[in-house]
Amino acid sequence: MTEAEELKHRSDVRPQATTEDVFDHTYKEKEGLKPPRVIVWKNVILMILLHVGAVYGIFLIPSASSLTLLWSVFCFLVSALGITAGAHRLWSHRSYKASLPLRIFLCVANSMAFQNDIFEWARDHRVHHKYSETDADPHNAVRGFFFAHIGWLLVRKHPDVIEKGRNLELKDLLADKVVMFQRKYYKPSVLLMCFFIPMFVPWYLWGESLWVAYFLPALLRYTLVLNATWLVNSAAHMWGNRPYDKSINPRENKFVTFSAIGEGYHNYHHTFPYDYATSEFGCKLNITTCFIDFMCFLGLAKDPKKVSRELILARIQRTGDSNHRSG
Repeated sequence: MTEAEELKHRSDVRPQATTEDVFDHTYKEKEGLKPPRVIVWKNVILMILLHVGAVYGIFLIPSASSLTLLWSVFCFLVSALGITAGAHRLWSHRSYKASLPLRIFLCVANSMAFQNDIFEWARDHRVHHKYSETDADPHNAVRGFFFAHIGWLLVRKHPDVIEKGRNLELKDLLADKVVMFQRKYYKPSVLLMCFFIPMFVPWYLWGESLWVAYFLPALLRYTLVLNATWLVNSAAHMWGNRPYDKSINPRENKFVTFSAIGEGYHNYHHTFPYDYATSEFGCKLNITTCFIDFMCFLGLAKDPKKVSRELILARIQRTGDSNHRSG
């Protein structure tokens, strides 16, 4: 993809904010209300209970069977792919094309992740890219680590998020029947995929206690996926190097790359958001890229977009760190 095409791609990504998220943090304008600091106490209480339950789940690990632990890791990977390969790389950026069976799988995996439905996730992510590090950015990292990580879910949205978001073009999402089906049945799909299936399988198949099955593969796993995703918004916007564009906040962060299965090459991603690999290094520490490559091998995905090495080198020389050793 040429630099001209890159600029066109950036100008084409224009979202909208028309509905409320699963967590109630949409700002409703009222006379005399200061929007950025309106705390949504329901969300605060839910997040506290969730994390207390996850900490308790950690203490149950020694009592869990090895099969339950393996099942928990499997559920972590599936639900993480629902965000990284699904809501992010496929539906937010259209960085590759997926067949109907793959889109259905990623939709189911996305419900297991329980981070708002695909439409809302992709909408907010497009706003984030277009207005990164401004008041229109849903998780503006300039407001600090806590806000970018979890605080943005605990307060009502800044009005700029909605105002700027209304201009975004989301016809591709509205036309996707898988996305719209999930949106219609999102709450029951979350109850089934995020909580019931992860809990039921180890209890039914190998006799794990329902107590352990709920707190490990369901609650603890869900909390870990949430925080791994949030680290992309927080840590990867604050700590690390910027070899591709030193004028933007997003960084290359190896810890985030590991925990978020490939999403920590964030300076690269914000410089070249249409690259399906979110990195110039292919599958290196990038489980999501490996997954997409495997889907292409199976014929379930095609047309992955990739930035040419020449364009990467040119961008490094123009806006990045000329000492960076490009892959």
